[in-house]
Amino acid sequence: MKNPAADTEPHFPFQVPPRGRLAGRWAILRRAGAAWLRGGRSQAPGEPRRVLIAHHLLLGDTLMLTPLLAKLREQYPAAEVVMAVPEAIAPLYAGRPYGVSALPWNPRIPLASPLFQAPGFDLALVPGDNRYAWLALALGARWISAFAGDRPAYKSWPVDALHSYPQAPAAWGDMVAGLIPGPPPRPYQTSHWSAPLAAPFDRPPGRYAVLHLGASSRLKQWSAEDWRELANGLLASGIEPVWSAGRGEEELVRASDPAGAFRSFAGRLDLAQVWQLLAGSDLLICPDTGIAHLGRIAGVPTVTLFGPGSPILCGAGQFWRESPYRAVWVDPFACRDQHLLFKREVSWVRRCARTSTQCAAPRCLEAVSLTAVRGAITELGISLSS
Repeated sequence: MKNPAADTEPHFPFQVPPRGRLAGRWAILRRAGAAWLRGGRSQAPGEPRRVLIAHHLLLGDTLMLTPLLAKLREQYPAAEVVMAVPEAIAPLYAGRPYGVSALPWNPRIPLASPLFQAPGFDLALVPGDNRYAWLALALGARWISAFAGDRPAYKSWPVDALHSYPQAPAAWGDMVAGLIPGPPPRPYQTSHWSAPLAAPFDRPPGRYAVLHLGASSRLKQWSAEDWRELANGLLASGIEPVWSAGRGEEELVRASDPAGAFRSFAGRLDLAQVWQLLAGSDLLICPDTGIAHLGRIAGVPTVTLFGPGSPILCGAGQFWRESPYRAVWVDPFACRDQHLLFKREVSWVRRCARTSTQCAAPRCLEAVSLTAVRGAITELGISLSS
């Protein structure tokens, strides 16, 4: 018998937020509530025709989902795979890597996204925060899989299958691929992902290395003195150092190169142009940030400096094991002692999520020596002058 409430949106006993992110969440909740009242939930699909990956992650975490994209294509070659992504990241996926359609959305105005133009999915995967299970439900997902342990518990109410994180240390990208059954995907090859179109800009004409200084936290920023000495050493080895940083981070370059001796792209490039800059370089050196993951996608030899983060979680793992990549960190480090991953307690995780107000200085990153970074560069086959 048809539910008479199925054609109406549910009513909830609290005030509707007028605008902004809360209004966006309310819009999703109304759609999800209507879907819940309609019912029609199914069992896990054996061969899904349409698959949704529901999230709103930052650049690095989004790129770390690539093993999941690869595994979906290998396990379900005929399926339509759609991934919700932040608007700024969508251009990187214009070439549809692994046949995936990346659709941009804004949590403040979710219904304006093309995601809502073609709802209805056999399977939805929620790799990070389980609040996006409600987005999956609002988009008509008939079976939702996510990781267990998120808090508060109401985030996981729409989830049909909750998976535990592995008991042994692993890269997060390899972990999210476990949301679907089957063997791990084949290792990444740059041929799997075509470069996005980018507006032209003046790239260095010869050999060059990209030194990306910016990061999401001051606690992930290496010292200006070490960056300056590294740049001078690269120049002495016949490799032009070029600076990179995001908009608003130009001061990091000025501190490292007060005389303006080297070319700087800080604050001048969008993500598609950054890809092109990386792809043409001999080397990328950067903190543990989204650009490090973009370097692996573009195939540039990459050295990543880890301070509070974990090179086990955010490193190459199995999927990128054939990529030219080195992580540099000091381990053990006493205050890298937190065990949370997307609000789940994971015993083997060792990281630090303290803010700059809780930690006076990035001692864990300051402990990363220039000698260790130079050694990692040499291991990648790039010779440096002594």
